[in-house]
Amino acid sequence: MKHIAIVLSAGKGKRMGSAIPKQYLTVGEKPIINYTLDTFEQSFMDEIIVVVAPGDEDTFARQILTLGNYQKVTRIVAGGKERYDSVYAGLCAIAKEDQDAYVYIHDGARACIRPNVLEAGRDAALQYGNAVAGMPVKDTIKIVDETQTVVDTPDRKTLWLIQTPQIFKVSSIRLAYEAMYQQDEEQRKKVTDDAMVMETFGQEAVHIFEASYENIKITTPDDLEWMKRTM
Repeated sequence: MKHIAIVLSAGKGKRMGSAIPKQYLTVGEKPIINYTLDTFEQSFMDEIIVVVAPGDEDTFARQILTLGNYQKVTRIVAGGKERYDSVYAGLCAIAKEDQDAYVYIHDGARACIRPNVLEAGRDAALQYGNAVAGMPVKDTIKIVDETQTVVDTPDRKTLWLIQTPQIFKVSSIRLAYEAMYQQDEEQRKKVTDDAMVMETFGQEAVHIFEASYENIKITTPDDLEWMKRTM
């Protein structure tokens, strides 16, 4: 069974407060995105497709891929306006003969991913048909209204923090995406991740596998400082 990664590197990272997209900020001697690519390159993955901001394809090849021996990166494709547009661009770049492969959709800024997380995801996907990385929440969660008044406290035992990679058969998640694109833009904007695309528009129940609390997405300056201390 073939395993293909789609690594998303098209975001602007507004919450980082930097003029440089967060995935290109340097930690140690290389940009954040290279840590992500290193893990996927050294894993069981057969192929890596990287999705970048439109117009950045050549720059990414010159400035990022030259920093490592990335033999598995086969395509660099332009993303879209929204995250789901970028994912779909990656899905469309997968060869027709690989529609039965498993695709691992991963945020490029989630750079602390370890090989054991990929392996756990692979094993869960082979068992259940799909697998989405996540971890049980540690804290009590409150649901509040527009005045920040608590209206409910859900059972913590049922709540998970969702991460990436999110793993599906290529054919299944592509069909779900195509069903989503039949909806109007307002409906699409409610979608926050690939699991939600499958839950809402697909034909499969989504399975969560336990990943790691360290598998964080580098989103804020505090996240960046944490990565600098731990990598």
